[in-house]
Amino acid sequence: MNWNILNEITQLDEISEESKTQPVAIFKHSIRCPISSTAKDRFERAWSKVTDHKNLKVYYLDLINLRQISNHVATKFGVQHESPQIIVLKNGEVIYDESHYGINLEEILEKI
Repeated sequence: MNWNILNEITQLDEISEESKTQPVAIFKHSIRCPISSTAKDRFERAWSKVTDHKNLKVYYLDLINLRQISNHVATKFGVQHESPQIIVLKNGEVIYDESHYGINLEEILEKI
């Protein structure tokens, strides 16, 4: 899986705009949390088994080292901060927000 790295607050406006032409996801990951690592591994395994990703572009956010960006994601998109967490945007709006073991690629692809 090729992750797009989210490491600048200014990218959030770009990601919101980008979601108007293709679905975009932000995967917030804690490098210190074993549950987060498991959720990330499950997501990556599911991704590798699917052939049609419906043009979903996925950004990776290391929320431990980039806490300010993680907090801004919650504020900008009106979601509660969780970790791990995936937020999917389409047309500038959140269409999917899930955390921990609830993160499910199949559900995401159904929504987009």
